[in-house]
Amino acid sequence: MRRCLSSPASLLAATTSQQAREHDTGHVLCQAQEHVARLIGARPDQIYWTSGATESNNLAIMGTARGTRSPHCHMVSVQTEHPSVLDCFHFLQQSGVQTTLLRPQADGLVPPDTLAATVRPDTVLVSIMHVNNEIGVIQDIAAIGQRLRDSAAGDPLFHVDAAQSAGKLSIDVHRWHIDLLSLSAHKFYGPKGCGALYVSDRAFERLQPLIHGGGEQRGLRSGTLPEHQIAGTGEAARLAREHLREEGQRLEWLQDRLWTGLQSIAETYAHGQGAPRFAGILSVCFPGIDTETFIAAARDIAVSTGSACASAKTTPSHVLKALGVPEQHTHSTIRFSLGRFTTAAQIDHTISVCQSLIPKLRS
Repeated sequence: MRRCLSSPASLLAATTSQQAREHDTGHVLCQAQEHVARLIGARPDQIYWTSGATESNNLAIMGTARGTRSPHCHMVSVQTEHPSVLDCFHFLQQSGVQTTLLRPQADGLVPPDTLAATVRPDTVLVSIMHVNNEIGVIQDIAAIGQRLRDSAAGDPLFHVDAAQSAGKLSIDVHRWHIDLLSLSAHKFYGPKGCGALYVSDRAFERLQPLIHGGGEQRGLRSGTLPEHQIAGTGEAARLAREHLREEGQRLEWLQDRLWTGLQSIAETYAHGQGAPRFAGILSVCFPGIDTETFIAAARDIAVSTGSACASAKTTPSHVLKALGVPEQHTHSTIRFSLGRFTTAAQIDHTISVCQSLIPKLRS
């Protein structure tokens, strides 16, 4: 049997081809980092890839707890946060970490002074969501970041869950004094299963990894990078930044159109009224109806009873409960989501369905 030996020329060609592929891959990854960094006002080397905002939130919170040198520490968050934040806090509390979960005002906002007043000398992290995923309320992250930086009581890291706002609202991590920021690619029309965590220089010194292995990403998050997903995330971030203003204006116009139409239905109100709200989320209460019955009857429109993450749960929304909403009203609340592909015709159809169906369900 003859042996097939590669010639020096063919080996050199294969090596050169491999090097070219690695160079192209490196270029794509660097480009994606740049696009995501520009979207939030960061440096490219401060972007770390994850599987999504849930993992990013876990790395920010659990990683900070692991990285603290004191056996006892304190963390602060809000009762209306995403489950990936609240569950981390509950786990850490059982492990001995002292936690404070603030109750927001009736409109969903947490005053910056109220948040800053909870900071203690042993407070290592303050975590708050930029845009609430159920009611769309926008927290004043810039003011909160400034108050935390000016605080004489302690020097906590400031973590922001920006899953709902990245790619849709302007964000500047440096001006807003943010140390850690979580985002998910699919929230701004990138691929599912990819996300990122922004890590400031001072946060990097305090953070410990949750995943150990080959030391990728400066050892903070080991594992082979999904290059195709990262490339898609970078391109989605570029497009989101390019169309940020015009898309924001279009969504505001669509939500105004939707809310004007729904207000014609008697005894209807929106959660978070009076507070700044993101135009892509509208949470509306129609007292006297059962939302599950409504969703079953309105089969040609896509709405939900709460966030997508909690769509399988039948318990009242923890967000609405924290706002002090009566339990019967939590079961009469519908969440409308608007996005890049929502049209005026779909808005008008949704209004028509609600105007026809709500009075029938009430009677």
